[in-house]
Amino acid sequence: MNGLYALKPWFARRLTLLRRWLIRSGISPNAVTFAGVLCAGAAAASFAMLAAPWAVVPVVVFLTARLACANLDGSIARETGKQTRLGSLLNEIGDRAADLVVILGFLPHLSPPFVLGALLASSAPSWISIAGAAAGVRRINGGLMGKTERCLVVAVAAASGWYAPAAVVMVVGSALTAGVRLFQVVALCNRRDGEGGHDGESGRVGEDRDHDPLSGRL
Repeated sequence: MNGLYALKPWFARRLTLLRRWLIRSGISPNAVTFAGVLCAGAAAASFAMLAAPWAVVPVVVFLTARLACANLDGSIARETGKQTRLGSLLNEIGDRAADLVVILGFLPHLSPPFVLGALLASSAPSWISIAGAAAGVRRINGGLMGKTERCLVVAVAAASGWYAPAAVVMVVGSALTAGVRLFQVVALCNRRDGEGGHDGESGRVGEDRDHDPLSGRL
């Protein structure tokens, strides 16, 4: 089950003109990654400081920009031949940081232990996928509560003020997604081991990409 991840190709097509403009302007993939983290911070600040429903417009705008940057940095890296291992590292760090920063926006609305639980739970699916890629199997994407779904939950909370229910949905959905991904990673590892270490699908990495590990982007 891919969830909203299935909309990635549609979203990428909507970004075509912007991607071409960024390439013509010489904007580096790393700069786009950094911009995504800044957009996540702006979304978190809006979510934390503005009351519902006034927070929803800036939160949706900044979260959409954050998702756009997560899509664009990889495509720019591929089209410009700037696929590096350092870029891959920066991409992973940037994407995890952006995820965590957005959830920190719950702090003014919920108790710190509750927010900490949401932070840990929401990180689990990505870390399991990264562990699978490190083991040499394909990166597992999508699920009940991926990056896009987390952004959607935050947007709904910004519009409704239902902060605690949103956090609960995020925790439960992330836990289920982590469990499903772990099951898939174990199955892929067992299959690869049974085939003598050869997996034609290995080398696909990135929560939001299905290409070479040197792509440098997520």
